[in-house]
Amino acid sequence: MPKIRYHECRKIENIRSALCASERLYGERPAFMQKTDGEYKTVTYSRFRDMYEALGTELWARGLSGKRIIVTGDNCLDWATVYIAVVAGLGVIIPADKELPAEELCNIASISEAAAIFYSPRLEQKVSTLPDSVAKFSFDAIPGLIAAGRERLLNGERDYLRSYIDPDAMSVLIFTSGTTGTSKGVMLSQRNICFNLSEVAQMAYIGPEEVFLSILPMHHVYECTCGFLFPLSRGCCVAFCEGLRYITRNMQEVHPTIVCCVPILLETIYHKIWMNIRRKGIEKKVQNAIKLTRHAGLGIKRRVFAEIHDSLGGRIRMFICGGAAADPEVMKGLRDFGLLAIQGYGLTECAPLAAVNKDDYYRDDSAGLATPNGVLDIYDVQDDSTGEIRYKGDNVMLGYYRRPDLTAEVIRDGWFYTGDLGYIDKDGFLHITGRKKNVIVTPGGKNIFPEELETYLCRNPFIAEAVVVGYFNEQRGAWDIVAILHPDDAHFVETYGRGYTQGQIDAEFTRAVEEVNNTVQHYKRITMYIVRPTEFPKNSSRKIKRMGIAEEAEPEYKKKLARV
Repeated sequence: MPKIRYHECRKIENIRSALCASERLYGERPAFMQKTDGEYKTVTYSRFRDMYEALGTELWARGLSGKRIIVTGDNCLDWATVYIAVVAGLGVIIPADKELPAEELCNIASISEAAAIFYSPRLEQKVSTLPDSVAKFSFDAIPGLIAAGRERLLNGERDYLRSYIDPDAMSVLIFTSGTTGTSKGVMLSQRNICFNLSEVAQMAYIGPEEVFLSILPMHHVYECTCGFLFPLSRGCCVAFCEGLRYITRNMQEVHPTIVCCVPILLETIYHKIWMNIRRKGIEKKVQNAIKLTRHAGLGIKRRVFAEIHDSLGGRIRMFICGGAAADPEVMKGLRDFGLLAIQGYGLTECAPLAAVNKDDYYRDDSAGLATPNGVLDIYDVQDDSTGEIRYKGDNVMLGYYRRPDLTAEVIRDGWFYTGDLGYIDKDGFLHITGRKKNVIVTPGGKNIFPEELETYLCRNPFIAEAVVVGYFNEQRGAWDIVAILHPDDAHFVETYGRGYTQGQIDAEFTRAVEEVNNTVQHYKRITMYIVRPTEFPKNSSRKIKRMGIAEEAEPEYKKKLARV
């Protein structure tokens, strides 16, 4: 295994000290960009510190010291101010998904014993269903609270600013998205989070000149740690995207250098690039340019493919991808155009980072390397060299809130057992093969990983989304491997016109399944496919909710089986 060279970084004691250091070093540089009255405006580090210290001071005076406080709503400066005010010495923050139904929000408030909630004004009706014991503050109330806090600071009130931050106490309580079952409360300390801030800085060069475009929901630990807290700890600027439909426009407006994203965004960008190339009829010209620049540096590629870079704001330096496995072909394809994309692997329970590719040492088909002070291991290795991924580091959670039984299941002998399956190659790169809960074991003891087949299927441009499930066929005494496929409407329209038919869908899907079956081992072959006309249900971080999909598709599977 080659010796890895890490970037230098300063040690981070807690989130408050990290923000204070950034303010001292970069006080008049922009910490945030937010669109107001139709144009992006900046907020400096000095102004932001004034805001969160004043808010924290006012909330302390109102008796919220040591309390649990929910924040929910759109990515914005108000959300960021509340989060930092709470973790910088007030109490425990509970970031909640803005899309939660009222009943689930009430449940979280009850379980966590929340004393207050801050929320986007449009969530007023939902929040009103919470009991009176929960103090309710719309984001619209924040300017008034800050003004009151400033007055208290001028009058010498310093209890909030002097409060002690215990690095090992629960500081953040995150309720998981529940893609495979019911959600659990993950307890994170400041040591957990700050460990990750230092580790990321050593894996990729990030300087104060960077502009991060914040796309993913900030209540999700991936965006919160990597796309919000981390850039602030490095003196960068965080620009808030207006929403998924405005990504292209916002990129033109803020000229980001780094974007934290999920695979679907990379795939969308890559497919749009090629769609535009085909539309202009310059495929051969572009393919020749790719061949000529194959061994050139990213800087030369950026000049050759300047038009593509201009469409993304002109300054993109790196995409950091997480949340699910990215398609290696898409990663390599983007790099052909001078767009560096690296992926990492994490879990809410690790705040979230467990592995990440370095910016100068990476594998497109890998989830990355262990960070300098984290340890990855494969437990209970099987005949195919895969086993359960386990991890050890200071970022492993304190435990599941009020669930010592569940905590004991996943944290054993200092290791966190992830429930994911994979292997580590000779160079130390982690490869994830599937989720332990999803793996299909054949009667002969062979493992079939649905995620592997889904990756192959989604490389076909006619397939927008795929979920692979198994149904046990009693007559055959074996599993039927069934691919549930959602068509890519844009590609079908481009190829066949708006009136494309079911027959054309079937022809393309049959070809796609045959291609996969010719690629994989015999026991992994797909038995049949089912067409799903609508998108799969997803959580707010755009991960498919697998629970219930197999049951929903089973009647169609049985119909097709009866016709065979």
